[in-house]
Parts: sequence; structure tokens; C-alpha cells
Amino acid sequence: MSPGPAAIDVLVVDDDFMVARVHRTFVERVEPFRVVGVASTGEQAAAAVDELRPDLVLLDLYLPDVFGLDVIPRLRTAGHDCDVMVISAAREADTVRGAARHGVVDYLLKPFEFEELRSRLQRYAAQRGRLLTAVVQSQADVDRVLAGASAPPAAGALPKGMSVETADLIERTLRAADGTLSATECATLAGISRVSARRYLEYFHATGTADVSLRYGVAGRPERRYTWRV
Repeated sequence: MSPGPAAIDVLVVDDDFMVARVHRTFVERVEPFRVVGVASTGEQAAAAVDELRPDLVLLDLYLPDVFGLDVIPRLRTAGHDCDVMVISAAREADTVRGAARHGVVDYLLKPFEFEELRSRLQRYAAQRGRLLTAVVQSQADVDRVLAGASAPPAAGALPKGMSVETADLIERTLRAADGTLSATECATLAGISRVSARRYLEYFHATGTADVSLRYGVAGRPERRYTWRV
């Protein structure tokens, strides 16, 4: 029997211990990832990388002692080549550009659900595998290695199984809404199933054309609510 893929060690960095616990649980549901540590400050993150040598750091930006991006140059100066995936509520364009300049492998906005993180971790694992096993003999080999596996779908290029007509319908429904809509409300207004509405809403969120907020009730999971980004 051939061995499975080598484990990818992850350090979770978030100042909210409950959020860090959720992120840890999410990561450990995705093979071959395993969480080797959790840190709540920039100082703790740097020390943990020194000690644990993770392959990937899930980095929040709003840390109590430093801005998260400032941790990355410190890691590089210390000789660490771990990858960094930003997980933050920070939506400012300057912050996203700064993250790109620091070479982060992905940038995931809070709030998100397990499936969103799983898909990004899986893309990262595939890209990492290509980098580790690449044999470069030509420009074509370079292009394959550097193919943008973590990029979101291009605008106008709908995933398989999605139709332009339904996408337009959901967009019009969101644009016409007075405030936010849940997937159920959007489905009712558009006259389609909740499952279909949710799929298109999540697609718009992934491509940056819709925003998501969470509404917390008395009990149970928070409700995801969508609004078209103006």
C-alpha cells in the first residue's frame, strides 16, 4: 500500500480563542492538514514558528500587539519559508495589496464557512505539491507550476452547472433588495430552490461581487445574509 500524502503542518494565529478553536477544527477536517499550534499575538506567532516550523500559517491581521502583516517580514528575516494565508475581516484595498506584496498564498475574508476554507486549503495543497515535485525544463513547465490555483473564478466565467440566466436572476434579486437577504429569502423572491440560490450567492461572494454578514439568533448556527456590493 502506498503511503498517503505527507502532513501539512499549520499554525493558527487569531486573538479570539473561540475563533481560533473553530479554525483549528475546520483545518483538522481537511486531509492532509494538521494543526501543530495556536497563537494569539504576533509575538507568540513568531515564537511558535521558531519552535514548531509549520508549513502554513493561518494569520489574522487584527492582533493585539502588531498588525498581522508585520509578522511576515520578521519570519522571513529569521529564515522561515513557511507559507502564509491571511484570514481576516480587513477589507481595505491597501491591506489586500500589502498582503499580496508580502507573498501570501491566499486571503480569506471573515466570516466564512467550512467549505470556503476547505476549498482554499485543497487548492493550496495541490499548488504546494506541484512546487515540491516540479521538474523545470521549459517555459511550459514554469507556467504549469505558477498556474494561479488560488485565484477565484474570472468574472463572467461561471463554474460548470451554473447558468448565465440564473446568475442574472440572482443578481437582479440582490440588487433590488432593501437590505440583506438570506438564501431562503432570495430563493423565494427569485422563484428557485434554496440550494440553487445559496450556490449562486456563495459564487458571488467568492468573486467579490456580494458581501456576507452573519445574523446571530437565540440558538443554532448564525444566518448568512447577502448584499450586492455597490
